[in-house]
Amino acid sequence: NYQFFFLDNFLPVYGGKNKLLNLIGHFRYQFWKQISLPLKAFFKGVDIVFCTDNVAPYIHLGYKTVPVFHDAFFFENPEHFNKIWLKITLWTALPAARRSPIVVTPSIYARQQIHRFSNIPLTKMPVIYEGPKSFKNQPQEHKRLIEGRYILHVGVLNKRKNIPSLINAFKILKDKGFEDVKLVLAGKIEMKKFSYDHDEIRLAVSNSGLENDIIFTGYLADEDLASLYRNASVYAFPSLNEGFGIPVLEAFKYNLPVLVSNNTSLPEIGGDAVLTFNPHDIQDIAAKLKMVLEDEILRQDLIKKGKERLRQFSWEKTAQSLLREFDKIR
Repeated sequence: NYQFFFLDNFLPVYGGKNKLLNLIGHFRYQFWKQISLPLKAFFKGVDIVFCTDNVAPYIHLGYKTVPVFHDAFFFENPEHFNKIWLKITLWTALPAARRSPIVVTPSIYARQQIHRFSNIPLTKMPVIYEGPKSFKNQPQEHKRLIEGRYILHVGVLNKRKNIPSLINAFKILKDKGFEDVKLVLAGKIEMKKFSYDHDEIRLAVSNSGLENDIIFTGYLADEDLASLYRNASVYAFPSLNEGFGIPVLEAFKYNLPVLVSNNTSLPEIGGDAVLTFNPHDIQDIAAKLKMVLEDEILRQDLIKKGKERLRQFSWEKTAQSLLREFDKIR
């Protein structure tokens, strides 16, 4: 049996654009992780400090640490991050991870890539799958935010999500006669300088001439997001890099046929319940969208397989797997 203590950082997080304040915020975060958290954990007498991000305390004061490396994106695409932030993060995260008895990863792909770049042994990196989000407020059955058929994408709009390619593929699809279909992009636009993709997204929309058929929702409450899932025709995930891909499971949960990139962790998570495409080939993306929108047999087959695939993932299973790993190192 375990008792859980949630040791919060009570310092407010700065979320603005001032570079100096952002830099101060990064140093405060590291101070919390490397000084404040270890002391709090020590005085609480905890056995394990479980960090749900990739930075764990380097100092072990009678406890063991377990970080979670959700992906290897900062190794694979360092150009998407501020150089100073990246150096500080790697300088703290990697030595601490190497001292930890285990480093949790969410997929076989993420595990292999983290090992490749960090040399952390595979034997100390258990793969523990995640689960779909549970929306607090479910929409009423009849509630529709958007009328008609639409392709749905959910997630922060940044460079790695490859949204311009999805928009360009949508343009090809519309030119093939799918006049009634819309594209719904649910999620806020990433404003961080090095992963900012707003200009490219807006240019793709402008060049498509489909401003009225491409809908940006911004941030949505759970009830509205659940409604979008429930009423969509297909879920499309053209990401260039994912360590797991929770939206795939969310789409399964709402009985959607799912299309994903044929790279990184997405085929692993989707299994045979997804249709894959080359995310760099807009013709391929458009062709796969067309298949699902006009082939009802294929659509129902994907939905059925998605329901079966979803049974393999839940946060309860995640928790059970974590506890088994904790028992091994305690």
